[in-house]
Amino acid sequence: MKSKLAFTVAAAILLGAPAFAQDVIDDDELRGDAQVMFEPIPTVQPAPEGNPITREKVELGKMLFFDPRLSSSHLFSCNTCHNLGIGGVDGLEVSVGHGWQTGPRNAPTVFNAFFNVAQFWDGRAADLAEQAKGPIQAAVEMNATPDRVLRVLNSMPEYPERFALAFPGEDNPLTFDNVAKAIEVFEATLITPGARFDQYLEGNDAVLDETEKRGLRLFMDSGCASCHNGVNVGGGDYFAFGVVEQPGAEILPPNDKGRFSVTETATDEYVFRSPSLRNVALTAPYFHSGKVWDLKQAVGIMATSQLGADLNDDEVDAIVAFLHTLTGEQPDVSYPILPPNSSTTPRPELMVQQ
Repeated sequence: MKSKLAFTVAAAILLGAPAFAQDVIDDDELRGDAQVMFEPIPTVQPAPEGNPITREKVELGKMLFFDPRLSSSHLFSCNTCHNLGIGGVDGLEVSVGHGWQTGPRNAPTVFNAFFNVAQFWDGRAADLAEQAKGPIQAAVEMNATPDRVLRVLNSMPEYPERFALAFPGEDNPLTFDNVAKAIEVFEATLITPGARFDQYLEGNDAVLDETEKRGLRLFMDSGCASCHNGVNVGGGDYFAFGVVEQPGAEILPPNDKGRFSVTETATDEYVFRSPSLRNVALTAPYFHSGKVWDLKQAVGIMATSQLGADLNDDEVDAIVAFLHTLTGEQPDVSYPILPPNSSTTPRPELMVQQ
């Protein structure tokens, strides 16, 4: 896929192709080019490798996703930073956690996260199960330990019963690994098919207007699709932020070197996993620093920093119009009724700044 994308962009430059769409759009040609680079979100539920999906496991994972008692304060749940009612994000520059501390990076959307090559901006978690363990234990987020989580869950009779149903045949089904696996299975259900762009890929010419089609053509021909491609329109690989020109320190904080903190390889300084652009119109603010609130501004910054392109207002507006077509059908998730505390449930531990 990468070689095809590189060839497509390079060919456009060598042949002198304009970085904007022609007045008359040939839908067959545009769709054919787009199908090389993108895929629709599937309507069939994806399954994590080695973690079979069952109704019991999905329901358990949903309960755990929403249960704030997995945090030591009993205040923060997975849904706090990945709110399913507002695009799978929290709408903050950086998330607020235990003791009202703030984390170092913007919270990515949980929607369609299953399709990412890895999790977190730096890719330090290989899958959603590994990712789920991180915030629970992070001191600036949920500030719990595996032992505390298990004591909380074992203190409520309904949870051991549900773990036994979700992980049948296991001698000890209520483990921290199984907590993460249940959350992973639930999060794998949080996909957003049916976006207008997907309908266009599948043959519906009328679902996009002319401006949106010009934006799609620009998105491909100007090179945006070199990093933002595939089923998730991004999330599939790692790229330096500032290929042509690094943005200012507010947008690219110099002390956050991205994937370098994982690999300790010099070439990975300021390298990040490309974000998925699915539902991007719903997930402001943008970038790992969360410093940009306007989608049009974000497109302009990326054009300058990544492509060295000076797009005019009409071109940026067209790309933004296309990005709005990536909003899919939002998951309809009912808030679960959670088990009540018992006399043995560990009490909240609040961290109050003096």
